[in-house]
Amino acid sequence: DPDSGDNGHLQYSLVRGQTNEFDINENTGQIFTVSVAGKAGTFYLEVQAADQGTRRLTAQTTVNVTVDSSSSSNIVMLVLNQKINVVERKSVEIQRVLEEKLGWNVYVLNIYSKESDRNSRSSTDETQVNIIAFDEANQEVPAEDVKRSLREQRGEIEQGLEKVFSAPVSAAVAEAPAAPARPELTAAIVLGVLLACTCIALLAYILLDLKRKRYSGKYGKQDLVKKVNIMEGIDNPWADDKNGSLKSLEKPEHMNN
Repeated sequence: DPDSGDNGHLQYSLVRGQTNEFDINENTGQIFTVSVAGKAGTFYLEVQAADQGTRRLTAQTTVNVTVDSSSSSNIVMLVLNQKINVVERKSVEIQRVLEEKLGWNVYVLNIYSKESDRNSRSSTDETQVNIIAFDEANQEVPAEDVKRSLREQRGEIEQGLEKVFSAPVSAAVAEAPAAPARPELTAAIVLGVLLACTCIALLAYILLDLKRKRYSGKYGKQDLVKKVNIMEGIDNPWADDKNGSLKSLEKPEHMNN
């Protein structure tokens, strides 16, 4: 917009499209990803630019973003202790500092915060910057080489970034998180745990049942012996005396008197 003052100050916004996957810097118009992990294909974004004049004028255009299913393994994450909205405004200067200190062509691929909410992102004092470096032959520099150089030149890089942000800056290399377990592997682990628990419960039940049967059998036999002794010694109206002759259990006659 060739106008001056408020009439020439433009603000950018996404008015239609996949706004959950992408966001835009309202001051520079830079589009960046919010969450496209595991997604591939073409995304259509409707971008609007509006001036701030009394008679507000707007213009719109469609931006097509193609996300490839493959990704480079040489992307390195640099964590800066600065708010994301500040880092977004200074992305060109950050790239220039990194190129100067590392000696490679550096491209800023992504700038994002751990917070997905737009307001929360602007208030978080930590921003993650994904970069990739290319050598003179335009070949990707291995991620480990980039990380090593970033660590070796950390002091120089932080001094350069302090001039860009006009504030002390901490630039740390972040290690990529471990890859999440595949769904089929997770399901197999869960089923294995459930099967193990079932086997343990079944084994415990069998042992308890055997113990109960042994207990019942032991004391049941003792009760049976007692009952047999009682039947032989009391219920039998005739019993053998010590001499082997039968002895009546009827009362003697003199007892009746």
